[in-house]
Amino acid sequence: MVSKEIYDITIIGGGPTGMFAAFYAGMRNAKVKVIDALPILGGQVSLLYPDKTIYDIGGFPAVTGAAFIEGLRQQMAHFDHTVCLDEKVELVEKKQDGTFLLTTGKGVHRSKSIIIAAGNGAFDPRKLPIENAEQFEHQNLHYMAVEKEQYKDATVVICGGGDSAVDWALELEKTAKKVYLVHRREAFRAHEYAVSLLKKSTIEVLTPFVPDALYGSNGKLEAVRFKKTRSNEMVTLPLDYFIVNFGFTSSIGPFKNWGLETTKSEVMVNAKMETNIPGIYAAGDIAW
Repeated sequence: MVSKEIYDITIIGGGPTGMFAAFYAGMRNAKVKVIDALPILGGQVSLLYPDKTIYDIGGFPAVTGAAFIEGLRQQMAHFDHTVCLDEKVELVEKKQDGTFLLTTGKGVHRSKSIIIAAGNGAFDPRKLPIENAEQFEHQNLHYMAVEKEQYKDATVVICGGGDSAVDWALELEKTAKKVYLVHRREAFRAHEYAVSLLKKSTIEVLTPFVPDALYGSNGKLEAVRFKKTRSNEMVTLPLDYFIVNFGFTSSIGPFKNWGLETTKSEVMVNAKMETNIPGIYAAGDIAW
């Protein structure tokens, strides 16, 4: 489906740089659209350290990632911007009239100019290496927890050993009926303080185990079988939700096919943040 509306500026990337760019564009009365491949705004901050305290943001002696993104969201809310989430821009084409067509997996957007604010590139979760995992992804197999209320009074199994996995386990302990945390190693990579809270919690920890098989029907996951590493021991956990936090990969792959001058991981710009294609700009970590 091709959008009939032509926007003044389309921002590719909904992280801090993209969100502030949208706010400032609104201050200049621009008609703005933001497109991001993730299902939430905030980019790496929302994904990797929402509860971590940040000390290097101008004007904030200390602020959590979540609070920082919420502030940016409130700034954006002054204007009636269009935000398209869970949508990755695969192709950009410049038309003869100077406008751009941006093609995603959900449709085609039209814009007079583009700002690429994609940070380190498009983020994709590291998925379960189990053959039938994809059929459960649209129901109760999640690679990212977004709204904790959806897990209320549920049995939740979380797989992972980093900050995100441990933080979400501790957060969901407050609302879920039962929380399991499964990790492939004995030790966790999360911050020591979070691990100390984990040891004092009611969360049931299984280590060192890896997911081995998924059981369910009609697209809904009902149980996961885990195998103990270097052992034949198996444990099967019935569940309502399975959250997998194996981390994320990033890539600027699509940008390299748009005729842009790029390095291995950045888009090249001049002092005005212009790319080699008139009308396309880049800002933030993606710009070089």
